[in-house]
Amino acid sequence: MKPSIKFNNPQFKPQRKKLRNQGTSAEAFLWNYLKQRKLMNRKFTRQKSIGNYIYDFYCHEEKLVIELDGEDHFWENGIKKDFAKAKLVQNLGIQIVRFENKWVFDDLEYVLKEITNHFKA
Repeated sequence: MKPSIKFNNPQFKPQRKKLRNQGTSAEAFLWNYLKQRKLMNRKFTRQKSIGNYIYDFYCHEEKLVIELDGEDHFWENGIKKDFAKAKLVQNLGIQIVRFENKWVFDDLEYVLKEITNHFKA
């Protein structure tokens, strides 16, 4: 029997809250365009834990995770962790889309378009 995967495990609540309050400037900037159903009326949540990982943004309706990557994601340890995080959600039928932090500031229109391209309808 496979162990069940917990969403928003209470064990990670303090860490999720800390990440929301001390997130990157790219996360805060993108959140302004995702919150309150601003992007095509889809509800996104911030810092959603799935299993033992915390993801930047999640849309349950679309089964879509959005991750923003800073510099630490491009080193060997970061790459391995990101691979494991992606594999977990993909095994659950959840899509994952990754963007470098700088893309949010350099080409927000592209980022938002890429996100909507992953919507089912």
